[in-house]
Amino acid sequence: MSRTDTAPGLAARSAPYRAVIASRVSSQRSHRTSFRVDLLSSLLVGLVELAEVAVLYLQVERIGGLDLAAALLVFAIADVGFSVADMVVGHCDNIPTYVRAGTLDVFYLRPQPLLLQLMTSDLQLRRIARAAVGVVALVVALGLTDPPFTVRTVALLVVALVSATLCFAAMFVWAGGVQFFLIDGAETTNAFVYGGRYAATQPATVWGRPLLVVFGFFFPMAFTAYLPVVTLLDLDGGQQLGLPGWIGWTAPLAALWAWALAAVSWRLGVRHYQGGGG
Repeated sequence: MSRTDTAPGLAARSAPYRAVIASRVSSQRSHRTSFRVDLLSSLLVGLVELAEVAVLYLQVERIGGLDLAAALLVFAIADVGFSVADMVVGHCDNIPTYVRAGTLDVFYLRPQPLLLQLMTSDLQLRRIARAAVGVVALVVALGLTDPPFTVRTVALLVVALVSATLCFAAMFVWAGGVQFFLIDGAETTNAFVYGGRYAATQPATVWGRPLLVVFGFFFPMAFTAYLPVVTLLDLDGGQQLGLPGWIGWTAPLAALWAWALAAVSWRLGVRHYQGGGG
């Protein structure tokens, strides 16, 4: 098959998803007051979380080997990754609502993959404001830490941002699969998804052993931001954890592991689901 044959085929297959996304974006923008309030609330959440980091690190010189500038860089990478993942797949949290309302059964009737339908069923544009806080924090943190502007620095930042987004997206999908079993267990899965996001903004060297096992390796939150920053700034945080200094470059492997967990959870959840009972 030639490339000219493949391109129209891909365009045709993606047309329903693009149409749904366009309608969601249009509907949110049509209610301008509500949209602006949502943007403002999301912005305030991001600013409060940023202020929490600033207030904490302004009281002491270092925590877990990080000063304020390095901690800000860790926060920024984790926050951008989480905000983008939340915007794209964060509505997997709504699976219990979809089950009770029978919406999920409608998705099953369509000849498209269930997960892709869920991902394109909503797009929360208000998350852009929260991601903007992370981007600004990233620019400021890079100015404060002043790493050498080299191909290595740019490549590691790209690896960290992409891997963080993929890891957090995998966490949302993993939680969605678990909720097929729990139904009303959103609070349980949120403890890992949003707890993992909070853990990702902190130095892993201050975690207790149970947290290090859960959020360091099983759910690889330490690989989303902290370990890439340790590698980028040549800090000794990796050595304190018994890891080599280049460990930040393995963030894509952590993302693959996170998606392996997500795929298993999602597959088991979908196979377990028997219908809404309506």
